[in-house]
Amino acid sequence: MSVADFAFYLFAITVITGGLMTVLARNPVHSVLWLILAFLSSAGLFVLLGAEFVAMLLVIVYVGAVAVLFLFVVMMLDVDFAELKAEMARYMPLGLLIGVVLLMELGLVFGSWTFADQAQALRGAVTPDLNEVHNTAALGLLVYTKYIYLFQAAGLILLVAMVGAIVLTLRHRTNVKRQNILAQIYRDPAEAMELRDVKPGQGLQ
Repeated sequence: MSVADFAFYLFAITVITGGLMTVLARNPVHSVLWLILAFLSSAGLFVLLGAEFVAMLLVIVYVGAVAVLFLFVVMMLDVDFAELKAEMARYMPLGLLIGVVLLMELGLVFGSWTFADQAQALRGAVTPDLNEVHNTAALGLLVYTKYIYLFQAAGLILLVAMVGAIVLTLRHRTNVKRQNILAQIYRDPAEAMELRDVKPGQGLQ
């Protein structure tokens, strides 16, 4: 076994382990740390494939920004995890049913999976020759030239998903003081301030 093969199996096992522990870990902070490990191992797999730019992008964006943001949010928010676990236990049968259905579908797919004779040639025809164009330039040509409309559509879908998540999680609580910009702009100074004549030796009641 060569060093490249050993590194591939090491990174692959680490990715699978990190993904499983992200879901199975009881402590949310530990889940985020396992997620970071899975991201780093995925970056190692990209390096083995020769896609150094994608690997560094994965480390900088996902590990350096997204996962660290998750970690800070989980550690700083006062979340009642006992209540969350109770809600999760209530929907556990439905989740298990969906998981079984997905596993059965995957089993059917892998049972009838066949490789086409021209699959390798079609896969290689997507990207230009790496001896002539660097992988970063090839990725830019694919994303921003050949598949620009699909790339913009994916960005639009992510934007709609982000707006939907904000709308679903936005709760106006009665015990939280919020800033009302329109009320501040349209307020009347004559009604906002009251002058009182305070007699000496008396106070405001």
